[in-house]
Parts: sequence; structure tokens; C-alpha cells
Amino acid sequence: RVTLLELLLSKVSEKSCVSSEEMRVLERHAAFLAGCFQEQCGAVLRLTAAAGTGHEEALVTIRLLDVLCEMTSSSGQLEHLQALPGLLETAVDTLRLTHLAGKQAVNVFTATHAVTAQEEVAHPAVGFKSHLIRLIGNLCYKNKENQDKV
Repeated sequence: RVTLLELLLSKVSEKSCVSSEEMRVLERHAAFLAGCFQEQCGAVLRLTAAAGTGHEEALVTIRLLDVLCEMTSSSGQLEHLQALPGLLETAVDTLRLTHLAGKQAVNVFTATHAVTAQEEVAHPAVGFKSHLIRLIGNLCYKNKENQDKV
């Protein structure tokens, strides 16, 4: 699943012209991926537990977030994703929960967490909160309704 998401991420990241057929396919995939993210976002919070537990599902969720961030960076999918029910709320709630988890104990979500160079490269959750903030910002871009929700 992670490899498939990485391939999708590279396709979405391409700056080449996308045909109208590809755009429709990407819109359907975007809605599906957003739904998967909404269902699985809690898996990332398991990273606060002992190392090695729940990493696989968390990594899938992190890659889903990466793909959604990239899709919302493109004006083609942005309006479609901004209108999806619950995506913005899920992103904001997940950001709150990861921030709270970082305050309760020293873990990867702690702002003052001393990360070694090896851990920074190896840990899949590095940058997760910043990607959530990016997604929230993209979903609020030129969208008064979403801005009011946040």
C-alpha cells in the first residue's frame, strides 16, 4: 500500500499537463484517499507507544496525508477536496490529538523531542504535524466556509 501511495504521489507531483480523463480519475481517487485517511488517522497516534507497534498502518496513514497535501496543492483537485465532508474536521482533530499526545509524554510528537540524526531519517512521523497544518491551510485556501470552520 505504501508503495502504491508513493507511486500515486509521484504522479500527482508531476508538473506535466493532465488530460481531462486523468483529472476525473484523480478526483475519484482523491475522494477515496480522503475517506481512507479519515478512517485511519488514529493509527498515527499509536506511534507514541513502544517502537515497532503499529508502524505499518501509521506509515500508510502518513503517506495518505502526503498524497492529500500534494493533491490540495494543485488547483485541479483543490476545490473537489475542499468540499469533501469531514476532511477538514478530521485534519484539525488529528492535529489537536497529536499535539496533546506530544504534551502528555516525550515522544515523536513532542515539540522539544531531541531527535538524533538516525531517528530523524528512520522515523515515519517526522513532519506529520507540519503536513497536517499544510493540508488544513490548503483546504482553507480561498474557501471562506472552511476558514470559518477553523
